[in-house]
Amino acid sequence: MSKIDQIKKPIEQEIKEFEPRFRASMKSRVSLLDKIMHYIIKRKGKQMRPMFVFLSAKVFGQTNDSTYRAAAMIELLHTATLVHDDVVDDANKRRGFWSINAIWKNKIAVLVGDYLLSKGLLLAVENEEFGLLKIMSNSVREMSEGELLQIEKARKLDITEEIYYDIIRQKTATLIAACCAAGTASTNQSKEEVEKMRLFGEYTGIAFQIKDDLFDYGSDGETIGKPTGIDIKEKKMTLPLIYALNNATPSDKKRVIKTIKKHNENKKKVAEVIDFVVKSGGLDYAKKAMLNYKDKALAILQEFEQNEANKALAELVNYTTERKK
Repeated sequence: MSKIDQIKKPIEQEIKEFEPRFRASMKSRVSLLDKIMHYIIKRKGKQMRPMFVFLSAKVFGQTNDSTYRAAAMIELLHTATLVHDDVVDDANKRRGFWSINAIWKNKIAVLVGDYLLSKGLLLAVENEEFGLLKIMSNSVREMSEGELLQIEKARKLDITEEIYYDIIRQKTATLIAACCAAGTASTNQSKEEVEKMRLFGEYTGIAFQIKDDLFDYGSDGETIGKPTGIDIKEKKMTLPLIYALNNATPSDKKRVIKTIKKHNENKKKVAEVIDFVVKSGGLDYAKKAMLNYKDKALAILQEFEQNEANKALAELVNYTTERKK
């Protein structure tokens, strides 16, 4: 049994029941749309977001119809952003599958993303889930802002640690935070409890993203893989690189920034940047930051009843920081 399957144990029934409900929420009378929806469902991943929703709800009690709607809405909105992302990034593959834009072209992909977004919003409105609507609308706004902030800063490569955390909080962490807030809210908890769980999700999401940053260097401080350097090629300023540049001599800083701006397609030059970051202690620094956020997330869970769902959430946090890919 995989680690993820073990973590799913307390919500096995919910995940099973979620599948047909989610499929039903995507239905359309347009056969082209239905065909694309079928393709989207076929290529879904580990279902991390519904897991966060259901486990957060079960920390406080039993799941209900509102919890299922929260999970479906988050998946609909998240899928919409992925479809649009693939168009923006001109990406042909996602998780080994062809992207929607690669098969059906950009115009259809953008319209499919819009359709999914509208289905997610309508799911909340038709069931008068206005609290859920607010949580999710905030999340989509933040994701868009985070992406645009990253694009704006990539042009100048002038990202400070503070801006880096702003970007990843909005781009990555906000969705996990929304999952935890929505799951908690679905069991009618107080605003304070919902906010605590939102923060738990945010800290987990930040730790998750720093882990992703470390993969770019082929290392998480323990296992050494082959460095990909993809973030460097895409001129993304990640935490290990920001730390290395902040602690570099002015001439080294100038040289590395010039390489990222002008030679980011040159494998040898990218390897030199990776080497510079490793020698500067950037990976150790990032790993320490990741573990700090992991600990902050786990500390919040300690405030609630230590039931099966709570323990599974703690395992999920550990999984996000210990995974090998």
